Amino acid sequence: MADRDDQDQIYRDFKEAVNMTPSALEHFLESDESKRVGWKGEDGDGAGESVGHKSGRRIVEIKHKKKADLTDDDYAHMKKVVGYVRRHLAQGGPKKDAEHSDWRYSLMNWGHDPLKD
Repeated sequence: MADRDDQDQIYRDFKEAVNMTPSALEHFLESDESKRVGWKGEDGDGAGESVGHKSGRRIVEIKHKKKADLTDDDYAHMKKVVGYVRRHLAQGGPKKDAEHSDWRYSLMNWGHDPLKD
């Protein structure tokens, strides 16, 4: 179990990284764009749910919890989300049409809309 200081930092970082509301994220996860993007397994055949889409569903669950009810597993996922968002933002998005890019849609699966920054 992470100590309280680590959990507090993870919580702050998660709140900063995830800039979509649970309802906005749920709505996006229903879209074709959300379901189309992301890594879908070793075979790469695109069948099934992507890692990011699954993460988005988990983020919604976490965001509906009170901080006192978060588990060690929740904090581990929150830390994973923060890392993903930071790495992909650092890579930068397309210079043209970022609004309709797979880069943006992938980040949105992880709860971050880069156009809100």
